Amino acid sequence: MRFEGTKSYVATDDLKVAVNAALVLERPLLIKGEPGTGKTVLAQEVAEALGAPLIEWHVKSTTKAQQGLYEYDAVARLRDSQLGDPKVHDIANYIRKGKLWTAFSSPVRPVLLIDEVDKADIEFPNDLLQELDRMEFHVYETGEQVKAAQRPLVIITSNNEKELPDAFLRRCFFHYIRFPDPETMRAIVEVHFPGIKQRLVGEALRIFYELRDVPGLKKKPSTSELIDWLKLLMAEDIELETLREKDVRKAIPPLAGALLKNEQDVHMFERLAFLARREQR
Repeated sequence: MRFEGTKSYVATDDLKVAVNAALVLERPLLIKGEPGTGKTVLAQEVAEALGAPLIEWHVKSTTKAQQGLYEYDAVARLRDSQLGDPKVHDIANYIRKGKLWTAFSSPVRPVLLIDEVDKADIEFPNDLLQELDRMEFHVYETGEQVKAAQRPLVIITSNNEKELPDAFLRRCFFHYIRFPDPETMRAIVEVHFPGIKQRLVGEALRIFYELRDVPGLKKKPSTSELIDWLKLLMAEDIELETLREKDVRKAIPPLAGALLKNEQDVHMFERLAFLARREQR
């Protein structure tokens, strides 16, 4: 099993190396990078390329590690016992399998995505150390030992919101997705908009990268926001000349709401444009 990329996902050579290293080592692949750089989509594309089933576990701030293994529904069992339901005598009827159990019991090697692991409590990664290392766990209520038929390819994403424990990091193969350079970004745009006018892409990319370089920007626009912006530019048939303001700090780009996502950044650009116009008088 080797990952060589797909037609719908532009994977750099170092990213392909990272995925294949995780496959060979049979260790989780920890992916970090700016939001919008394709971390979550990577798991979907790897699963498609390898012809493997994809199991997705999207972590929230309230997510507990135990939920990835299984959950015992004691409330439902109590209710059924009060109603005299005969299934109450088999506790297995009240065990709900989690994403790890589903991955471990897959007849073919799956791709397991643990998305945004840093959203959960700081103890969340530590609570999964043994299960991800040994690829097995014990079900206390039934006495069952669940062991992976085949070690899944585990892809874990993080937005760097929290530091991850060293013990957890030691068990992973790490890769940081660098923000795409203009050449790679052109390739990404071409995947999303085949045959798009290159002059439009050139001007849009110039504005996009200049905007990202403006000091004091609270949230830099990401790849996904560039794609949204280009889609709007084409839908609204924005003229190329409209984009050709030489200094992005002197004019707010058209349809900037696709790129600037908080009022602080919008106010900053409005102020820069106002000051630039006043100096030109």
